Amino acid sequence: MLSPLQTLLETNRKNKRIISISYDVVAIVISLYCSIALRLDMLWFPLGINEIITLLVTTCVTLTCFVRLGMYRAVLRYMMLPAIGYIFLSVIISSITLALSGFFLHAFIPRSVPFIYVGLATLFLGGPRILIRTIYYHYYKRKKPNVFIYGAGTTGRDLAYTLIQGNDYHPVIMLDDDPAKAGQIILGIRVHHSSDFPRLQTLYDPVKLLLAINNINRGARLRLVEKLSTWPIALQSVPSVDDIATGKARPTDIQDLDVGDLLGRAPVDPDTNLLAKNIAEQHVMVTGAGGSIGSELCRQILTQRPKTLVLFELNEYNLYRVDQDLQKLKKNLSLDTAIITALGSVQNKHRLFKIMTHYGVNTVYHAAAYKHVPLVESNVIEGLRNNVFGTLACAQAAIQAKVEHFTLISTDKAVRPTNIMGTTKRLAELVLQALSETQQHTIFTMVRFGNVLGSSGSVVPLFKSQIRAGGPVTVTHPDIIRYFMLIPEAAQLVIQAGAMGINGQVFVLDMGEPVKIHDLAKRMIHLMGMSEYYDGYSDDGDIEIQFTGLRPGEKLYEELLIGDNVEGTSHQKIMTACEDKLSWDAMNALLIELDECCDSFDVNCAVRIIAEAPTGYSPSKGTC
Repeated sequence: MLSPLQTLLETNRKNKRIISISYDVVAIVISLYCSIALRLDMLWFPLGINEIITLLVTTCVTLTCFVRLGMYRAVLRYMMLPAIGYIFLSVIISSITLALSGFFLHAFIPRSVPFIYVGLATLFLGGPRILIRTIYYHYYKRKKPNVFIYGAGTTGRDLAYTLIQGNDYHPVIMLDDDPAKAGQIILGIRVHHSSDFPRLQTLYDPVKLLLAINNINRGARLRLVEKLSTWPIALQSVPSVDDIATGKARPTDIQDLDVGDLLGRAPVDPDTNLLAKNIAEQHVMVTGAGGSIGSELCRQILTQRPKTLVLFELNEYNLYRVDQDLQKLKKNLSLDTAIITALGSVQNKHRLFKIMTHYGVNTVYHAAAYKHVPLVESNVIEGLRNNVFGTLACAQAAIQAKVEHFTLISTDKAVRPTNIMGTTKRLAELVLQALSETQQHTIFTMVRFGNVLGSSGSVVPLFKSQIRAGGPVTVTHPDIIRYFMLIPEAAQLVIQAGAMGINGQVFVLDMGEPVKIHDLAKRMIHLMGMSEYYDGYSDDGDIEIQFTGLRPGEKLYEELLIGDNVEGTSHQKIMTACEDKLSWDAMNALLIELDECCDSFDVNCAVRIIAEAPTGYSPSKGTC
């Protein structure tokens, strides 16, 4: 059975307005009556036609003020201080109207009555509104789980205000490292120093800690997250400044921590001249535009204002999705770039040539590839067709279309590969290096880097889903390490490296210190407010970590260089590698023989050829 308050709040909008206006008319009449009664010190006194007209004028003016100030559009349960100010302003105007109308109509309105009327009308008109809002807030906040907010600055205040109005969480405490802010009260929430967290957690039992700090540099944020990851509470955050600026999120949206906070490294600011060199006012094409790297490349490219951006993708849904994202970004940035969506396979050389010539493509970023190691290990022929012959077709189409710059997105798995995927990427590098010697118009460059956090094949989304499902979190080996980089940083460095290259050059991105996957899994578990355990024993933990063993073709350690012939460049995060390559005649002969094996689906033949090629391929286990 609904309470009277619930009945009032759940009635339709039209009925609420009728009730509000009817109450206000009664409240104005009672306020004026009580004002005169208090002034005359009597309950009964005569009223003539002039007094009644004065009352009607005052009532109409007051209601008009309420309408113009939006008081009948305001939702009572969300009414805050500005609405109280509007009520007081309306009452002041109403009292002035009362005094003037009484004077001109010669009504019996003593001079002190308008002053008494101000206080009574404010009480009768504003009191019930404040009361309803207070009752609603205290009634419904009991149904919302408690949360703490870390950060008592502008972002924290905005977040607190949004949570108070919403139905998801009830902010009970704000924490801050600044001792000067301790003791302040913001929107009814007391600010405490962060050192008080253990005591406050026991007292309020919050379900989450919401990080609301955006005005610190990346290094300070990383140190803060490192500290908070040791606290026994789930941690979420407001979006980054970049996401807010590009329209991806609002300042008060709550989300899981950015993958950059998990990585523990600060990206270097890009060289804006290099970013724009091969893109600004040019026609650019990205193959594999719907993938993790390809889609981020497209976003970075679009911000450099090319004339045309061609999205080439085999997967229809991925192409649709990236096009929608880019159209939104284009609108937010007020760009006039033509965004072209093209379905097709990179193995179709004629299709690629037609697109490149039709749109006058100047620069190609070749990100289309099969990258999942176990899947390619089980589908050798398709891996070779897509990664090797797809790159060949795309490169030859670029030469015929007189494309000026062609950049291949490679991988650290191409270095002394132990799997088919890495070998196909090394072969793709050799193909471009060989083609670079046959002509000078198209500049071929290759950019090699490690894993990117948050991509479709990354361990981060896998670990998140496993933790949310209650575990176990699966790690292949306790000592396995990988190089990691953020997708936006990797895309920016790829663009900059492509702008620096000479024909046939291999670039290697500085990935920083390698990350132990086991440590990454533990950190993610801690940041989601839980602890880990092993070997099926859960006495001291919430989420089990299981070691499943290395998968076919998987290494414990990845490398970025084949040899020691590495040199720095003008960019501190980009190096260039001098490595062995094949002539086009030798490469072409190898490709012809490999093509015959693929046509007959002879896996053993294909594996034998790539093992004999100068790729450094050393299979760890048998292929499928």
